[in-house]
Amino acid sequence: MALLSGKTKEALLGPLNKNNPVIVQVLGICSALAVTSKLEPSLVMAIAVTIVVALANVVISLLRKSIPNRIRIIVQLVVAAALVTIVSEVLKAFAYDVNKQLSVFVGLIVTNCILMGRLEAFALGNGPWPSFLDGIGNGLGYGWILVVVGFFRELLGSGTLFGKKVIPQAVYDAGYENNGLMMLAPMALILVAIIIWIHRARNKELQEEMN
Repeated sequence: MALLSGKTKEALLGPLNKNNPVIVQVLGICSALAVTSKLEPSLVMAIAVTIVVALANVVISLLRKSIPNRIRIIVQLVVAAALVTIVSEVLKAFAYDVNKQLSVFVGLIVTNCILMGRLEAFALGNGPWPSFLDGIGNGLGYGWILVVVGFFRELLGSGTLFGKKVIPQAVYDAGYENNGLMMLAPMALILVAIIIWIHRARNKELQEEMN
């Protein structure tokens, strides 16, 4: 079997655009609002979710034929919680400051709608390789939204990227001021809405499906 057949290619690439979990399925919005005031935690959160969703998909796919239907949600939660705990401990060991910025939201990956949705809708019915690609695709689809929102919020709100000043002092001397509104959660929602608007404008078929 080809590593990227039609089905597996769609599982990997679909969530990046026309089946994006955030801007099409409207999942994972809470963390998109909460962790995107800076670019670094946005990127770390994106990587963490991608790793957890991909590995959880693989584990559930491998176990799918032996999981009794009546306890499948419990098994999914146990697998997700174990992986999230590992990711959290790694962050504490190697990126403690970022882990503090992310606060409880790393732990809340367990209840992320994207994670549980992919386990239930895809991993339980597909093999390990397609499930792995589906997890990577949905994680990256979620992640690029966070990175874009985090980029604009930090740049316009603080004049920095990854904590380093990027807007020249001469611009401030000319009268420019950072937009403090960008640091507020509602601005993340507005930025996501703008991305959805642009995405819908470029993908007319999605407008027809909604109508």
